This record gives sequence, structure tokens and C-alpha cells, in this order.
Amino acid sequence: MRKPGDIVQVDTLDVRPLHGVVFKQFTARDMDSRWDVVEAYRSATAGNARKFLETLVERAPFPVQAIQVDGGSEFMAQFEQACADKKIRLFVLPPRSPKLNGHVERAQRTHTEEFYDLYMGELDLKSVNAALRDWEVFYNTVRPHHSLDLKTPEEYLYEYHSDLAQIPKPSHMS
Repeated sequence: MRKPGDIVQVDTLDVRPLHGVVFKQFTARDMDSRWDVVEAYRSATAGNARKFLETLVERAPFPVQAIQVDGGSEFMAQFEQACADKKIRLFVLPPRSPKLNGHVERAQRTHTEEFYDLYMGELDLKSVNAALRDWEVFYNTVRPHHSLDLKTPEEYLYEYHSDLAQIPKPSHMS
């Protein structure tokens, strides 16, 4: 049986809110719980992917056992070494196979439609990441997911994997 953290899909999203303004959002999607971690950078480099791995490990409420990525250059070199150092298995998909990373691709569509299309804040990296962090919390703890029978990822983790995940009982479930 699959558990949270067994496979986390990671990908980048090219965000261009205005001419000349570019962000590269790294998105991690746990295939079991639909828990997402998101963070924007100026570029999609192996160094930034390594930094994002640190963010993922820190913010995921479960141990990350394996990561699945496309063959992008940002997921080579420093990123591969960081996964090896953390003893996280790394699966690299064959070229031109986005359907194999469908969970994270779908998550990025949701983040585009429900965050970026509605975002009215400042377009500096610090402001975008602060708003993204709030969105991530909302996405994981408030927004129901059809794929989880209208539970949030937090509710799903608490109900089915409380032994594994570091999730306190959601306040509305008291």
C-alpha cells in the first residue's frame, strides 16, 4: 500500500505575470495525500532545485522517501547529489513524458488558476513567496480536494496516516 512520501513528484512552472517578469515555481506533489509544497525562484537551476529539496523536506509533514522528476537540467548535478545525501531515491522520467508526472502537472494548473491568475500583490520574489506560502497552507489545510473525497490533504493525513504524518487533529474535527 502506498504511503505519504513514498513518491513525491517535483516539477517547475514557468510564471510570467508581466512582460519581463519571470519566476520559476518549484512544485512538489505527494502522490498519496496530494500535499503540495511550492516556492518560486528567479531561475530553474540545479542549485535552486537543491534549495527547494531542503524546503520540501522541511515542510512536508511526512518523511520523503522518493522523488520523481522529468529529465530537466535543474534536476541534475547538485539536486541528484542532495537526494543521494538525504538517502531519497530519485526517479528520472524519460524525455517528453509529462503524463507520467501527471499529479504535479495537474497541481501546477491549479496553482496557476487559483493563485497566479488571482494574485494582485507585488511582483518581487519575497512578496510572491510570502503569498505562495499562505496559498500552500490554504491549499493543504482548507481547500477540499475532489481526489480526496472533498477532504483536505491535512484531513486525509490525519484520518488515514496519523501514525506517519506529523499532523495535529484539524480544529474543525474536534
